[in-house]
Amino acid sequence: MLAAMLTLQRLRPDHEDALLAFERENRRYFSRFVSDRGDGYFAEFAARLHDRLAEQDAGVCHFHVVVDEQGTLLGRVNLVDVTDGSAELGYRIGEHAAGRGVATAAVREVCRLAAGTYGLHTLTAVTTLDNRASMTVLTRNGFVPVGETTVVGLPGIGYRRDLTAEQTRHPMESNK
Repeated sequence: MLAAMLTLQRLRPDHEDALLAFERENRRYFSRFVSDRGDGYFAEFAARLHDRLAEQDAGVCHFHVVVDEQGTLLGRVNLVDVTDGSAELGYRIGEHAAGRGVATAAVREVCRLAAGTYGLHTLTAVTTLDNRASMTVLTRNGFVPVGETTVVGLPGIGYRRDLTAEQTRHPMESNK
């Protein structure tokens, strides 16, 4: 199973080159699901990464990269806006790894980390109504729909996961 070969790593400064390459390689693919980040995102990537690491150090966000056995970056899984035991989940998996269980395994592992390591009790997530793959990832990981919303101007749905009864099923290896 592919998930057994994955590692979730907390974002570090030395991920910069691989993360930038990942975002550039998948820019067109990601824009099919979410609005494009624009050229400024890439031009100012180092400064943005520095800001994300400062947020992580302050405990208001937890950023992760998903890598395979060869160290290839396959995706990102983030917990943002951490407050009062809650956070919003966001993730993106590169095109070449999509549809292979990577997102499901990575979200499963970040839920485990959220409940245990980060001490969170609730996660929320949103996706557009036309992103069936994301809906599947969320429901497979115990998220339940909580209502309609708008995501970058498109009709969407909000999800919620209660982590207080967290159960771990085949977690990915975790590097902290």
